[in-house]
Amino acid sequence: MMVEYSPMLSETELAVSHSAQSKLAELMRDMDEEEVSAVRVYVSGGGCGGMTYGMTFTDQPTRFDKVLRRDGFNLVVDTVALNYLQGAEIDFVDDPMGARFVFRNVFAKTGGSGTCGTCGAAGGGCA
Repeated sequence: MMVEYSPMLSETELAVSHSAQSKLAELMRDMDEEEVSAVRVYVSGGGCGGMTYGMTFTDQPTRFDKVLRRDGFNLVVDTVALNYLQGAEIDFVDDPMGARFVFRNVFAKTGGSGTCGTCGAAGGGCA
């Protein structure tokens, strides 16, 4: 059986919490629509702690992107990055450590811990 490719990103591939959705919509309201059309989720090498996850603004998706369309924002992820994010959730937290987006369960598929074995830093290598 052949699996059909869909350019639409589903919540089962990458979930976005309600607080993250609200914050993303708020950020997009402040952007010039001609210059920014979506928020891009990216993955980059992160040293001994594994991969680093982040977001930036983009002017348009590419043919290699999957798109999650929500009221107030579009989220794009290229198919390579999505392999590292399958089943993860993007959340937005505002606590005594500050306001930030958090990627949860990014190691669910690979079984990794997401922390450095030397210094204990989460998800981005030694501090």
